[in-house]
Amino acid sequence: MSVPFHKYHALGNDYLVLDPAEIPGAPAEIPFSAEQIARICHRNFGLGSDGILWGPLPSDEADFALRIFNPDGGEAEKSGNGLRIFTRYLYDIGCVNKEKFKIKTKGGIVQSQVKDGGMIMVEMGRVSFMSDVIPVLPKEPSREVVNDKITVDGVDYTFSAASIGNPHCVIPLPEISAQLAHKLGPVVENDPRFPNRTNMQLLKVIDRSNIQIEIWERGAGYTLASGSSSSAAASVAKKLGLVDSDVTVHMPGGKLAISISDDFSVVMTGPATRVGDMQLEMEALVCAM
Repeated sequence: MSVPFHKYHALGNDYLVLDPAEIPGAPAEIPFSAEQIARICHRNFGLGSDGILWGPLPSDEADFALRIFNPDGGEAEKSGNGLRIFTRYLYDIGCVNKEKFKIKTKGGIVQSQVKDGGMIMVEMGRVSFMSDVIPVLPKEPSREVVNDKITVDGVDYTFSAASIGNPHCVIPLPEISAQLAHKLGPVVENDPRFPNRTNMQLLKVIDRSNIQIEIWERGAGYTLASGSSSSAAASVAKKLGLVDSDVTVHMPGGKLAISISDDFSVVMTGPATRVGDMQLEMEALVCAM
């Protein structure tokens, strides 16, 4: 038996779409364990990806529901790149047109739309900086987590935390690099003040309309691009008074357009690219690794 997957990438951040309708019996739950998901996503022993998108699923609150799984097998609340990819998949199979529609995720309901030129716009929701929402310990009394301190290998860094349905730790610096993201990421992700772990972004402000980020994703590691990370980093930069409402986020994989309203609701616009169809053979899940 083999299982069909559809591979897409969003600025180099790649996901496998697993459609329940293409699996015999259309199971309500993803038919793989966390360990099997990690194997499927493995770059050498599996199909290779930054995660699996399980959907479309039925929803009473939205047009579709989506579950997002990280390459370590854990479930994510939200992924901006994953949502753009899922939107593109729904468009490719004829489930949506160029009208707006709603997607329910574990991190909340978003509104998505395919635009001209292959671009996809997602209304990501409202960013919160509150300790009890993100969450960041101590959660109570509830406070804005802005310009807090974190120490890694004896070096103090200033960070601000944010949630757009999933947790983020944004560290502004005058210069950033992939090497520094690899160094700080694993420590920050697992810092005990973040009870659900956290995504991390290193932030460099270029000017009031442009920022650059390096990304360490919870459960995935160093990542070329991220929609939720772009939304969180741009919102932190605006919260700190460093940028205006419309920001271009520059990442190793490419650029995203982020628009931030006065109440910190975020609209993200960027591409999603179809890579191809893949078949997973069951023997890949049992061979030695």
